[in-house]
Amino acid sequence: MDIKLNFINLSNDVNNSQVVIFQKNVSTDFDELAVAWKVISNCGRGANHPFMFPMATTVTASDSDGNYMPQKAAQTGQLFAVTRSHSGNVLAAAGGATTSREVQVRNDLGAGAINASIFKDGRLLSTKTGIAPGQKAVFEFKPTLWIGTASQVEEGRLMNSAVLSDINTEITLLGIASADIVMTGGGGGTAAVPYRFELTNIVMG
Repeated sequence: MDIKLNFINLSNDVNNSQVVIFQKNVSTDFDELAVAWKVISNCGRGANHPFMFPMATTVTASDSDGNYMPQKAAQTGQLFAVTRSHSGNVLAAAGGATTSREVQVRNDLGAGAINASIFKDGRLLSTKTGIAPGQKAVFEFKPTLWIGTASQVEEGRLMNSAVLSDINTEITLLGIASADIVMTGGGGGTAAVPYRFELTNIVMG
């Protein structure tokens, strides 16, 4: 079931901060950079920004020839493989992943690295680059969102470690059907306080 979320700015923000929302791929090393899945810009005090967090996930791959393969619906526990067919390189389901918590993408080409990407709501959620033949990318996400303020962040792009280290609010979506995400804090000068993000008006699914 898709989760209806509504961001509400009740902060004292004086810098017109961007709000960035993303997930972390927990199956990989800790230092992996995350993608800015959704960026909320120019949402003034008292304004709100509704959006959906869908359960549906899609996977895609690109190859070293610069080809991008069509997105495929992906469930956790599925394995996909990039292989050479009569028409060229294709991405197809290839049975079960080695663990039920992950979506996995394997490079079954004879030569050439691939990139694998996960999308939600048509927006890039996570990506792995330079997957050599015989290797696979693994994607696993907890039912949580990370949220924080940033500047000069682009939706669908990797965020640098300095931005990521400043964002430490993790919101659980487990069992939630809809909720408001309320931002408070901010301000200028000596009165400034850290931003806070809290779920309110929670409706369980």
